[in-house]
Amino acid sequence: MKAVIQRVRNAKVEIEGKTVGAIGQGLLILLGVADGDSEEDVVTLAEKILKLRIFSDENGKMNRSVRDVNGEVLVVSQFTLLANCRHGNRPDFLASAPPELANSLYEAFKTYIRQQTGKVECGIFGADMQVSLVNDGPVTILLDTETLKKK
Repeated sequence: MKAVIQRVRNAKVEIEGKTVGAIGQGLLILLGVADGDSEEDVVTLAEKILKLRIFSDENGKMNRSVRDVNGEVLVVSQFTLLANCRHGNRPDFLASAPPELANSLYEAFKTYIRQQTGKVECGIFGADMQVSLVNDGPVTILLDTETLKKK
């Protein structure tokens, strides 16, 4: 499971011109589910994201988590994070999970985050979405459960 985490002042996702999810200060999470990912990956990734100290404290030091600042979370499914660009110029997405598994784990991820923060908005799995944001910092973090699980 891979994620791009962006600290934002605000973010929203639209489908056909209609806003389906919007947040103020918090995190925009672009989530890619790989073939072979499991509920364990959901928990590993969600816990790491929720504990990341990437919001500023009173001294301007990144020392607070999204929970600490009562931030909101926008989760958007993005299978293209699993792109393989090693051969040629057209990426393949063979490493991404089949849609049924990907959607199930995407839903599990959103549910887990919602249970921990209560403040989750989201896109719609498989839809053609337009995502807009005001990146705060900018602060952008890349996470991969393959790396997080290595000892």
